[in-house]
Amino acid sequence: MDKGCVMARAKTTAFGLLLATWSLTTTGCFWGFTSAGPSLGILSVPIPISPYFQDQKEDEYWEHERYERVPILGEITSGGPPLALDPPSDDEVMRALEKVHPVEGGVPCMWERNRNNVRVVKHKIADYVDPPRVYPLIGPAQQHHAHYKCIVYYEDVRRVGWPVPHTLRDYEAEEVIYIDHNHLHMVGNVDTGAGAKF
Repeated sequence: MDKGCVMARAKTTAFGLLLATWSLTTTGCFWGFTSAGPSLGILSVPIPISPYFQDQKEDEYWEHERYERVPILGEITSGGPPLALDPPSDDEVMRALEKVHPVEGGVPCMWERNRNNVRVVKHKIADYVDPPRVYPLIGPAQQHHAHYKCIVYYEDVRRVGWPVPHTLRDYEAEEVIYIDHNHLHMVGNVDTGAGAKF
């Protein structure tokens, strides 16, 4: 046989093996899975992910949607002092406390922590408006600050399961959380367009 014939036969065999491999992986004969289209082979096997990471992403979205945006309100009307928006919700206070002293993430039957009989008291400690200035992408506006002191009273329960099972209870636990609420007020006769909320 000449060299050209051997090369042609090798190319044909390699192409046939490639075609056979491709047909096996796309027809559902690979790893016992059936599919309706092209397959990714071993990459099509799902990788289990801990629910901890799913809960973390959901919490990040919840906090961004409700607490991390700065609202832009209309002008401050004359005739009285400008009042701040609503005080922080109990959910916002508890999420801030969870960031400082986390309760989530214990090991069941080994170490757990709970907060029982929770009571939240909120005090406004400051409420003031800055002088007008120009904010990029917003225009002329005034920033309205409201500072809150939130006291959380609760019963702290810690259950330890190993090496010696015992429960620790602090009936009079208390934490102080400071939360700032800031928002903007438009200044002047600004044309905000037909889609404005105010």
